Amino acid sequence: MKTNDITIRLEKKEDFSAVENLVRESFWNVYRPGCSEHLVIHVLRDDPAFVPELDFVMEKDGKLIGQNIFMKTVIEADDGRTIPVLTMGPICILPELKRQGYGKKLLDYSLEKAAALGYGAVLFEGNIGFYGKSGFTYAREFGIRYHDLPEDADDSFFLCRELIPGYLDGITGVYQTPKGYYVKDEDVEEFDRNFPFREKLKLPGQLF
Repeated sequence: MKTNDITIRLEKKEDFSAVENLVRESFWNVYRPGCSEHLVIHVLRDDPAFVPELDFVMEKDGKLIGQNIFMKTVIEADDGRTIPVLTMGPICILPELKRQGYGKKLLDYSLEKAAALGYGAVLFEGNIGFYGKSGFTYAREFGIRYHDLPEDADDSFFLCRELIPGYLDGITGVYQTPKGYYVKDEDVEEFDRNFPFREKLKLPGQLF
């Protein structure tokens, strides 16, 4: 996709280092002191569940400003079926260009391509205030539960969008996060030594 000064294309191997640095810049001190997302994307590219056909980067005037990836996962349905779905992320935009519409353009393009490839639904963790603008709603409205989450816990972070209308009709069950998203703190620390030093800060609103 190319419109005006924006290009969205598949990630190439030569992009890997720049993309990981972009992800680090975008998530640093947002959800925790420092971040782990740059290692997560590094690990996920070699995961069997990774979808290379949905591994996108966004450029503005030739400069890398955003990225998004998808992973295959499943819903363990209450009736015993295993329902194939996608999960998404990390997705990010260069910090100084956030809230300017670039993230939504990248997201909507990514979802359009996922639907064209025949995937039925996307479930992931996100903010309804942003992702609701691209058709996501609470996963609970589809009868899908987040794994290991107590029944009375807040599940407003857990979102879903059908890519094929009716794909989740008649299905209730538990969503499973791909194991590749879980990285050890010590591995994050080791990986982070490959990047320029940045101070880790404990800030209000962080989750961890």
